[in-house]
Amino acid sequence: MIIKEEFEIKNYTTYKIGGKVKRVYFPETQSEFTELLREKTDAIVLGSCSNILFSSDGYDGDVILTTELKQYEIRGTHVYASAGVKGPLLAQKTAEAGLSGFEFMIGFPGSVGGDICMNAGAHGQTISDKLIQVCLFDKESKEVVYKKKEELDFSYRHSLLQGGRYILIHAEFELEKAQAQDINALIERNKEFRKNIQPSLANPNAGSVFKNPENDSAGRLLDKAGVKSFDLPRARVWKNHANFIVNKGDATSEDILTLMVMMYNAVKNQYTIELKPEIIFIGNKTKKEEELWNIMSH
Repeated sequence: MIIKEEFEIKNYTTYKIGGKVKRVYFPETQSEFTELLREKTDAIVLGSCSNILFSSDGYDGDVILTTELKQYEIRGTHVYASAGVKGPLLAQKTAEAGLSGFEFMIGFPGSVGGDICMNAGAHGQTISDKLIQVCLFDKESKEVVYKKKEELDFSYRHSLLQGGRYILIHAEFELEKAQAQDINALIERNKEFRKNIQPSLANPNAGSVFKNPENDSAGRLLDKAGVKSFDLPRARVWKNHANFIVNKGDATSEDILTLMVMMYNAVKNQYTIELKPEIIFIGNKTKKEEELWNIMSH
């Protein structure tokens, strides 16, 4: 297993932001992964780091990256995937197998573990729709356990895994047979939509900044509140969609948080709606970052 010390995490995050991590582990098998989880009880587990804002001050603890847990298998209509398998890869491979249900994953770079944890979704599909069961590591009992979809408390951008007790090891899905041209047409439509609306990773970003409030769209509220004009020296709100922040080059985590609070306040002042961050902050917070984060997550 590869272990790296004083590791520059920023190259692994889609924001291209983050300082040095004391120690990073890259397990390659599920047994290595579970062994690590037993030993390193305080380690932070991360996947694609695609909805993460990692502190520019780094983190003086252990991080386990699941990027090498890439095993997957398609058996009939069933799909088995380890935590580190990338969503776009699964979208492509299941499409080639004539299976429908993962078309929505073509456009965002998350991995299975993170996608299930946050119940990722787009275009009317979510990852929990086709889920059958998961294999989890229980940090309390230090045992591997299996849970069915119904036990995972799924709702909008939420699952049981967010409580911190369970870490996803692998998952089983059941997709539906469909015509190749229908699946590919949906994939192309989703790609086109994302290309027009959302910044590509050539403009480093972490996807949607805020969750949609009930029966409304965070993007709509932010747009009406005029945040598309918000432009700091190193980070700005994306000009085509008000719920994205782009790193202009050498932005810090504090730059992103500053912009997030400006956006949050704009909507709060105009609509008295308090948006909730969809992005997760990880690592050492400075005093200023602590203040900024607390404004949005009280």
